[in-house]
Amino acid sequence: MNVHHLSSDEVVRALSSDAERGLTGQQVLEKRARHGENRLREKKQRTLPQRFLDQFKDAMILILIAAAAVSFVVACTEGNPREFFEPVLILLIVILNAIVGVMQESKAEKALDALKGLSAPHARVLRDGAEQIIDAAELVPGDIIRLEAGDFVPADARLIRSVSLKSEESALTGESVPSEKAADAVIAEDAPLGDRATMVFSGCSITYGTATAVVTATGMDTEMGKIADLLESEEETQTPLQKRLAQLGKYLGVMALAACAIIFVVGVMDGIPVMEIFMTAVSLAVSAIPEGLPAIVTVVLSIGVQRMVKKNAIVRRLPAVETLGSASVICSDKTGTLTQNRMTLVKAYVDGEGAAVDLSDRNSDSVRRLLRFGTLCCDGSVVFQGDSEQHIGDPTETAIVLAAHKSGMPKDALNAESPRLAELPFDSDRKLMTTVNRIDGKNIVITKGAFDVMSKLCVAGDLETARRVNDEMSNNALRVLAIAVKEIDEVPAEPTSQSLECGLTLRGLVGMIDPPRPEAAEAVKLCRRAGVKPVMITGDHVVTASAIAKALGIMESGDRAITGAQLDAMTDSELDAEVEKISVYARVSPENKIRIVKAWQRKDQVVSMTGDGVNDAPALKAADIGCAMGVTGTDVAKGAADMTLTDDNFATIVDAVREGRGIYANIKKVVGFLLGTNIGEIITVFVAMLLWRRSPLLSMQLLWINLVTDSMPAIALGMEPVEPDVMDQKPKPKNESLFAHGYGVRIALQGAMFGALSLIAYWIGERFTGLEAGGQTLTFMVLSLSQIVQAFNMRSDRSLFAIGPFTNRKLNWAALASMLLVALVLFTPLSVAFGLVYLPARLYLIGLALILVPLLVMEAVKLTGRHR
Repeated sequence: MNVHHLSSDEVVRALSSDAERGLTGQQVLEKRARHGENRLREKKQRTLPQRFLDQFKDAMILILIAAAAVSFVVACTEGNPREFFEPVLILLIVILNAIVGVMQESKAEKALDALKGLSAPHARVLRDGAEQIIDAAELVPGDIIRLEAGDFVPADARLIRSVSLKSEESALTGESVPSEKAADAVIAEDAPLGDRATMVFSGCSITYGTATAVVTATGMDTEMGKIADLLESEEETQTPLQKRLAQLGKYLGVMALAACAIIFVVGVMDGIPVMEIFMTAVSLAVSAIPEGLPAIVTVVLSIGVQRMVKKNAIVRRLPAVETLGSASVICSDKTGTLTQNRMTLVKAYVDGEGAAVDLSDRNSDSVRRLLRFGTLCCDGSVVFQGDSEQHIGDPTETAIVLAAHKSGMPKDALNAESPRLAELPFDSDRKLMTTVNRIDGKNIVITKGAFDVMSKLCVAGDLETARRVNDEMSNNALRVLAIAVKEIDEVPAEPTSQSLECGLTLRGLVGMIDPPRPEAAEAVKLCRRAGVKPVMITGDHVVTASAIAKALGIMESGDRAITGAQLDAMTDSELDAEVEKISVYARVSPENKIRIVKAWQRKDQVVSMTGDGVNDAPALKAADIGCAMGVTGTDVAKGAADMTLTDDNFATIVDAVREGRGIYANIKKVVGFLLGTNIGEIITVFVAMLLWRRSPLLSMQLLWINLVTDSMPAIALGMEPVEPDVMDQKPKPKNESLFAHGYGVRIALQGAMFGALSLIAYWIGERFTGLEAGGQTLTFMVLSLSQIVQAFNMRSDRSLFAIGPFTNRKLNWAALASMLLVALVLFTPLSVAFGLVYLPARLYLIGLALILVPLLVMEAVKLTGRHR
């Protein structure tokens, strides 16, 4: 319904709500049953049958099915029942491959869906008279919500109260400039969307001010919901690595097809039945072309990302995982990230008293008055639930609120006694917050902020003593806020900084401590060992920041600490010359953060940047890896970031870099394993056809090897635990090829090894049995099982016996399943259908010796260090 032209009281009544207490629990249940969840209709998911059929869209698979159909027709015309085995088995193998493909896809989708759920937006809502933080999806029409700068608007809502509110609505209206909002504006009923100043809309964001509003529409009933169909065109994007691998797959595919064409021509010229050699050529093409590489990389990435969630890092975009492995600079906020974010007021200085005093439960009347002013100028609140406290809002504010509460002055009681008449919300440009409260029958302006900003606005008070006390507190790593007041006759209709934040009288200072996290110092050490430079960026005083940075090991001998003002005075070339020596940036603005990021990027470094405010969004986007704070971060910051830290902890960023390196290393192992084995299959058939004019493997045997040795061990290899020395290596350059440092050559040599072993097996098998089938049987056994052994070899650059041969349990199970599938066709009546024969015992022993050759070769190479 259109409610923008109605008064807020009329809208609240129409929705059976209460502006002061919100909805009751029973009302919420009834409304949710009527309106459903507050979600937009998502892109229709493919059904299981659709996903299964999609597996058959690959051109090579279609050619194989067509070849099987031709083979089936030939079998029907010849009337020999044994001829039906081949086409039926090929179709069964193709179907089994499709089932494995669907399982992989489902696993990846579930992992990514779980991440979407974890990064879902939240809303501050008033229900049954108490403020709660809930999932935005749980909102219903009639809910009373609170909004402040940095929030995404969770549903369409009519403003009840607003202060200096602005909303960024470009996604809905196309307006690039934020729209000014006012709860008491008078709007025409036929006003266009962009002119409805009494409304805020789902999917937009609050850029300035605060507001209380009543939800009028949710889900598909919102203005955003009405255009949801336009939003469903979002395509899934591939990571840069996946794109490079898909391109590589095409090149290898062309090579494989060329080899298969030569094999087919040579076979036909030498009198091999056309159908038999055609099936062999097609099967080799299907087995050798690594069309599944990008899909398997997706599975490995998504499993790795799921693992990162358990370590408090939610990655929103898969390409960020690749970039994490290259991170060489971590620019981190101080408060809450390097420190515990448990701000506690420990000192107070009252103007005129000469020195700061320690806070306790029995504070003097003058200190209690100072805490009273400070609490009235706070938006943060502390909710007590039994013995636990929930801090809502800025930690510096909740520290003041908690100190007042412990002094017998609960915030709700103070607000009722001295109601707020007007306010200027905090913003990072002014670094101030101001309220106007009715105190003892007078209109009192209360301003709080950093002393170096506040001292310029004060005309009364002992500023010299305050400056000395401020420096003493800062030198002891305390965060200091100044509190000043003035009396005014009338409250301005439109309060401005110029009218309120001037002519103030200093009332005192409060000092609070936020101790370093115990794990942060260890994380900084690990950073330095890994070749990653930690940099502290904070809005705090430079002395405070330097003290914490030295305690954590971020600032070492020869490093510099500078302020935002000093940074502003530097040219880009001056910054470029100094950036590697600067470890601490204090009193910075969001614009400063972008300059710091770009300066490091000009040095070809990969930069991770943390942020939590609306104004941090550009810096988060500019960084190679933007890290938003999950606890204190705004919805806008989380939306701009690549990764969200659910515990706001610096150690989590370092853990994420470690995991990112581990995931990239696992992808490298999987790619090396798959390409090496595929090259081995091509060499085996190609060389045998040229040397002996016979195929060492039949089409069914090739397809079975492909099914057994590719998918299961490859995915299990992708789940290899992160190696302990991964953080002892320097970061890899951002655009470094997967095949750098001779890795591509090693893969080719490993493929040549498999080819040579298989050709030796064919020659021995045929010579000892006198049968072509004997040679094919030993080749099948050696090629399939040696590739399973290779999966274990690929686990590490270190000796397999040094890391423990069977420490990857998933790979153990995958290898066991693969070996059972090989044994199924070697030692059961199925062997007849696959064209295999039983061999003398000594040939099985020779085969076993050949199978173990890759283990011996790789161990010897690792031992001599040539593998690196």
